[in-house]
Amino acid sequence: MNAEIIAVGSELLLGQIVNTNARFISRQLAALGIDVYFHTVVGDNPDRLKSAIEAAEKRAAMIIFTGGLGPTKDDLTKETIARHIGKELVMDAAALESIELYFKRTNRVMTENNRKQALVLEGSHILPNDHGMAPGMVVETGSHTYMLLPGPPKEMEPMFLQYGCQALSSKNGSNDKIVSRVLRFFGIGEAALETEIIDLIDAQSNPTIAPLAGDGEVTLRLTAKHVDETTAESMLDELESVIRQRVGQFLYGYDNTSLLHELMEALLNKKLTITAAESLTGGLFQQALTSAAGASSVFKGGVVCYSNEVKQQVLGVKPDTLEIYGAVSEECAKELAENAARLVNSDIGISFTGVAGPDELEGKPVGTVYIGIALKGRPTVVEKLLLGGTREVNRNRAVKYGCYFILRNLEESQNAK
Repeated sequence: MNAEIIAVGSELLLGQIVNTNARFISRQLAALGIDVYFHTVVGDNPDRLKSAIEAAEKRAAMIIFTGGLGPTKDDLTKETIARHIGKELVMDAAALESIELYFKRTNRVMTENNRKQALVLEGSHILPNDHGMAPGMVVETGSHTYMLLPGPPKEMEPMFLQYGCQALSSKNGSNDKIVSRVLRFFGIGEAALETEIIDLIDAQSNPTIAPLAGDGEVTLRLTAKHVDETTAESMLDELESVIRQRVGQFLYGYDNTSLLHELMEALLNKKLTITAAESLTGGLFQQALTSAAGASSVFKGGVVCYSNEVKQQVLGVKPDTLEIYGAVSEECAKELAENAARLVNSDIGISFTGVAGPDELEGKPVGTVYIGIALKGRPTVVEKLLLGGTREVNRNRAVKYGCYFILRNLEESQNAK
C-alpha cells in the first residue's frame, strides 16, 4: 500500500509554521510498511483542496490529511472531503461530550462553533483526541482510505501513535504485531554511521532499519513484524546486536531519551555531584542541567567565566596559562575543570572554552572547542572539537558533547574497576 500526505493550512504556505507533521507521519508509515511518494501542502481553500485530493487519488491508495478540523470557517478539511466522497457529516456524541467536559473543566464558555469539531464523516472509524478537542477519523470508499488528523503536533502525534497506527495496520490486511525500537547515537555522523551498516540497510526486509539525523544526533529506528510480539522483539535484539558490534561505542540510549536525561540518570544513580565552568557556552550547560528533575541532588553550582579576569580571579587559572597558551586551549580547559570541582567540592568538574564565532579568537578558527572533564579519582581529560556551524549551533552542540563525554568517562571509570 502507498500513501500521500496532504497538510492543510495557509499558515504552512506563508512560512509561519513548519510542516513537521509530514515528517513524523512518514516515519511512522515507513515502520508500518506503507510507502509515501508525495507530500502536498494546500491552503485553506476548498477548490484547491479538492484538486489536491483528486491528484492524490491517482497516485495513492491511502490519503492522510492533517489540519483543518478546528471550529473556525477556514477549517474546511472534513467538509471538503465529505462533499468529494459523498458522505454526510454527523455529530459524534463521545467527541461532543469530551469537548463539553473540557470547557467545564477549564471554566470557559463553549461557543456554538465548537460543536463543529465533533462532526465526523458518516461511517468513519473515530480516532479519539486525548490532547485536544477535534477527533480524527478513518473512512474507506471504493479503493481509497482517507485518514483525517488534527494539525497541532501535540494532538496529532499521540493520536496517530495511540490509535492511527493500529487502524492502518488493520487496513493493510495484516495481523502482524509491529514492534519498533529507536537506537540513539552521538559522536558519529549520519554518513559515517550508514557506511558502517550499509550492507544491513541494503539487505533489510524484516526487520527494517530507518536512519534519521537531526540536532547533532543520529537515530536508527528498527521495526519488526510478526504475529507473535515476543518473536518480533527477539528479531530486534538480534539486529541490534549486529549493529552494536560495529558502532556500539556511539550508542547512548533508546527511544525518546536524550543525552541530558541519560547524564542525569547516571549522576543520580551513582550519587555524584557536578559543577561547570563555562566560557564558550555562557551557562547553557548549567541551564540545561537545572531544567531537569532532580538537578538539586547533583548540581552544586557553577561559574560563567567569559572574561579572563573571572577565569583567573574566581577559578584560579594561572596567568602564565592564559599568556602562553591562551583561554582557548587544552591547558586552560584542564585548569578550569579541576578548579571548578575543587571550588565547590564536587565529584565532577566540566569546562567549556572555545570560539563560537563569528570571528576567530587567539588565532584559532571558529568552531574550535575544548571541553575538560575532571572526574574525582581519575586523570583530567580534555577533548578538542572542531565544529562547523553558526554561533548558536556551536554552543548547543558543545553542551551535548559535554554530556556525552561525561557519560563516556563514567563508563570507562566503571569498566576500569
